[in-house]
Amino acid sequence: MQFKLGLIINPVAGLGGSVALKGSDGADTAEHALALGAEPKANLRTRQALELLVPYIAELKIYTVNGDMGELCAKALGFETQVVFSTGAKTCPQDTEAAAKEMLAQGVDMILFAGGDGTARNICAAVGEQLPVLGVPAGCKIHSGVYAITPKAAGRVVEMLINGDLVTLGEANVMDIDEVAFRQGTVKAKRYGEMQVPSEVRYVQSVKNGGKETDELVLADLSAYVISEMDEDEQYIMGSGSTVAAIMEELGLDNTLLGVDLIKDHTLLGQDMTAAQLYDSAGLCPTKLVITLIGGQGHIFGRGNQQLSPDLIRKVGRENIIIVATKTKLQALNGRPLIADTGDQALDNELSGYIKVITGYNDHVMYAVGHQDLN
Repeated sequence: MQFKLGLIINPVAGLGGSVALKGSDGADTAEHALALGAEPKANLRTRQALELLVPYIAELKIYTVNGDMGELCAKALGFETQVVFSTGAKTCPQDTEAAAKEMLAQGVDMILFAGGDGTARNICAAVGEQLPVLGVPAGCKIHSGVYAITPKAAGRVVEMLINGDLVTLGEANVMDIDEVAFRQGTVKAKRYGEMQVPSEVRYVQSVKNGGKETDELVLADLSAYVISEMDEDEQYIMGSGSTVAAIMEELGLDNTLLGVDLIKDHTLLGQDMTAAQLYDSAGLCPTKLVITLIGGQGHIFGRGNQQLSPDLIRKVGRENIIIVATKTKLQALNGRPLIADTGDQALDNELSGYIKVITGYNDHVMYAVGHQDLN
């Protein structure tokens, strides 16, 4: 008996990330992002998930949407494909909802979808808790608990289901934020419902921990140490998040909480920079990258910091990546590894292994990156 997999790709998901638009919601945002040089990644990320299922072509049938919303990706890998909904060249959220409803009517076993929190909202509005779903992370905002930790992990979960492994289904929150407020540096998250997801904890992420660091003394010590180690002849790319923001505050510099800034010799060189701007700047002098992890999830790349492109990360070099986090934040991961989901599998492999994390003043721990059984 064939496994009936629904497939929906939001082809514009994540477009705004690399060009510092912090999302793709809104009628004109995608066009603006493309005009700024953004490149669509959702189909590429979906392919990473589906490639793991190629050995099961005879056991799998994909129900999908025409064109870039799923058909082209599935057919390119040789899957038996049935188009159950068609849309025009320019897609919209209503297409996602209509396609999901049709897949529900077709009796698919599960919907695999690629996008961000906005796409998850659309799927939730269409099917609610009526059938299992799993998201391939492709958007700028991934606060919902319905996404796999990486595209490859999504493929592994589907593989387990096809093989008949005992995978528990659980309920996960669908969250989204106000993008207008987000672009102004404020996170206003709202719960939009729940969906059924395979509760395979190695592969499916937790809902983002939105709480701010409360131990101000630890953050102050951590910030003071990072600043004391800064070389006046080097520039520093300052990633997003409250822990990095504490360092910027200690420096007395304006900070883009949900963006990426550039500093040198305690001076602000650029704010809320795009991937292209950062890559060009990294060639001007020795450069280091200061980042933290997303609380509750453990992602260091690929969640809200798409400005840190694979090309930039390679240019900076693993040895010049400075990870900062309090021990409380690390302990909340319960031993799960840090996750690098850059969109480049080879780079993710290069970044894996143990890495030093600054947790206080001259205080470090070694922590694993990407030590998941995803191969």
